[in-house]
Amino acid sequence: MTGMRDDAASATVAPYRAPAWLRGGHAQTIWPSFMRLPAFPMRRERVEIGDGDFWDFDWLATPAAPDAPLVVLFHGLEGSATSPYARALFAHLAALRWRSVVPHFRGCGGEPNRLPRAYHSGDHAEVAAMMAAIRARIAAGTVVFAAGVSLGGSALLNWLGRQPHDAASIVQAAAAVSAPLDLSAAGYAIERGANRLYTHVFLTTLKPKAIAMAARFPGLLDANRVRSVRTMWEFDDAVTAPLHGFAGADDYWTRASSKSWLAAIAQPTLVLNAKNDPFIPASSLAHPGEVSAAVTLEQPRDGGHVGFVVGRAPGRFDWLPRRLTQFFVDGV
Repeated sequence: MTGMRDDAASATVAPYRAPAWLRGGHAQTIWPSFMRLPAFPMRRERVEIGDGDFWDFDWLATPAAPDAPLVVLFHGLEGSATSPYARALFAHLAALRWRSVVPHFRGCGGEPNRLPRAYHSGDHAEVAAMMAAIRARIAAGTVVFAAGVSLGGSALLNWLGRQPHDAASIVQAAAAVSAPLDLSAAGYAIERGANRLYTHVFLTTLKPKAIAMAARFPGLLDANRVRSVRTMWEFDDAVTAPLHGFAGADDYWTRASSKSWLAAIAQPTLVLNAKNDPFIPASSLAHPGEVSAAVTLEQPRDGGHVGFVVGRAPGRFDWLPRRLTQFFVDGV
């Protein structure tokens, strides 16, 4: 695969170090949302699912080399193909002439889905179905890599660990960025102090979607309870758990956590977590003895939650894309 051996894809990337002007996990988390990142042409595909619902796949529509690999990007909570990390990745992949696609989780493509279902951190069955649909849409022999960010990383790790043989038939290497490996630890951490700002941001879109679903499907959710939600535990207990067959938030956080599945992963997989992530406690991260030989743990001191900005102010958001492609190329 000559396209994969491009110097820009395989060039050594130094371990992450935060710039002196951007200090602290909160600043490193929030800053990318203020950066000017290029937008790239996308081709949207509406994918009909066998259960009567649909997904929206956004394919990067820039020129690709004939033998270019495909990078599948699973977005984070309430993310999309327009999220800063997605735009930064697209910029790098377009320069490499690689392919990419973002399969939007249900409800994240810009319009409500047909069924009373959403998405969650342990949604390995959904990831498996999306990956199978993507595999069916590309040429035989295309090298496929998968990356997941935050919630998307958690769901991806669940799939890689729960279905290692199926995963090996589709992806050559994978990466999870800022994934909450222990959902209970992350769920409680996000409710402390300044972290409540992140909860507020997430609930700004999550609650209206849930209230609209309650109106469309009477008796499914308690709309008044959803309106009163103030924490992620309350939201997961009132919405995520009943929609997806969990007994409650605690049951969901326990059963959907990916940490216990890391020892079963068979494909080369990078698990990247900054130790100063505001709502993923460093104490909850995995240790080498908890993962398989295929898993590479990378835990820099800085980076925040999907931050990893480098360079002089206002900085560049290219370290993460370069680290991902380097890992992918080295893993083949």
